[in-house]
Amino acid sequence: MSKLRKRVLLIMHFVDSIISSIQTIISHKTRSFLTLLGIIIGITAVVAMFSSVYGIKAIVKKNLEGMGFNNSLYVIQKREESGGRGRHFGGMARYQQASRKSKPINYRDYEYLKSNAEYKYIYGMIENWQKTSTDEWVLLKATNNDFFKSKSYELSKGRFFYDFDEKNTENVCIVGPFFAEEVLQDPNPIGKLISVGKKQYNVIGVLAKDELNNATGFSFNPWERRMELRGVYVPLSLGATYFRNDNVIDFIYFQAESEEKFSSMKTDITQLLLSRRNMMHDFDFEDIGSMFLTINKEIDEIIKKWNLTLMAIASVSLIVGGIGLFSTLLISINERMMEIGIRKSLGATNKDIFFYFIMEALVLSFIAAVIGIVLGVVLVKVMGAAMGAEMIISFWSIIIGLAFAFGIGLFSGIFPAYKASSIDPIQAIYYFE
Repeated sequence: MSKLRKRVLLIMHFVDSIISSIQTIISHKTRSFLTLLGIIIGITAVVAMFSSVYGIKAIVKKNLEGMGFNNSLYVIQKREESGGRGRHFGGMARYQQASRKSKPINYRDYEYLKSNAEYKYIYGMIENWQKTSTDEWVLLKATNNDFFKSKSYELSKGRFFYDFDEKNTENVCIVGPFFAEEVLQDPNPIGKLISVGKKQYNVIGVLAKDELNNATGFSFNPWERRMELRGVYVPLSLGATYFRNDNVIDFIYFQAESEEKFSSMKTDITQLLLSRRNMMHDFDFEDIGSMFLTINKEIDEIIKKWNLTLMAIASVSLIVGGIGLFSTLLISINERMMEIGIRKSLGATNKDIFFYFIMEALVLSFIAAVIGIVLGVVLVKVMGAAMGAEMIISFWSIIIGLAFAFGIGLFSGIFPAYKASSIDPIQAIYYFE
């Protein structure tokens, strides 16, 4: 017999086994459903629980990145050894009182680093609390467009700063939506002059409300972000010229393109500043990126522990389903004695009977896995809709579910298949007489 003929016969035998298994399952709908139920529940639990855990992790990571906390650091003035007067920027205390020997970070340092360093985002920052013409205190920030990009702030009206505004220290500003609504009482103040502190600014843009918190149902630093969305923003060059002596700025923010480039970016910035400042290490870093990476690793460790717990919980349902499948296959041997006897009398070998029963167990498990995966996906989507967040379906949960189903089908079917294959054909034919 040629190899091609053997392969064709093997494929036909395989297809015939699947068709026979499906016919048996359909002919015993209630029994098949009850057999599948335990495996369906277990697979649904695997997909739903694993996807929920990974989905929540992905949401947290995405939104922390949206706040500019990933792969980022701040260049700040050198701290005094005895401590200094602290101000609060970005949720972290940054000391503004430099030691006598240190040289403050200034706008020229910012321009130098902007031209020579490698980064994804860079912005300088100067913060002041100023009074408006209505005697309300507002947060006045001097910065550039990368601040809005790193913080995931979008515009609802108007425009961001142009290069012309920065180069010519134009008296223009972008306002937060809460400033426009609560202080100006005008949701569309584009083109209007507002007084903040001792200067007047032309409003060129209004920020949109915080989609980062609204879209997910989770709260990510909402107090600070609301304060920023009630603030007023002017070009960094304007702030360095009029708000500080000698063009001093409070800090410079950097964000790397990826985790791999973060360390090299920090080294690059250090070398550039040392060469510019005559090897004086009169600057410090607030290393948000390293802290974010540490938090991310800790989350991964927690996820691994949760995975073991979830695996144990899901395994209980799957084992119960496997026991049900095992019992059903054993019972079905007695019901199918005549079929086994006829098959053997027509030439079916013990291997053929064994293969038929194993295939029936695997087909049952596969059907249960498909139904369980679909139900798990639907359940995850419903949970995501309830939380107002887009939950991610874990690819590995589907793979694990299929692997569990295959394993349970195989191990539950081995003994019943062996028992069926070892039955004497004469006894099988006359079993019911």
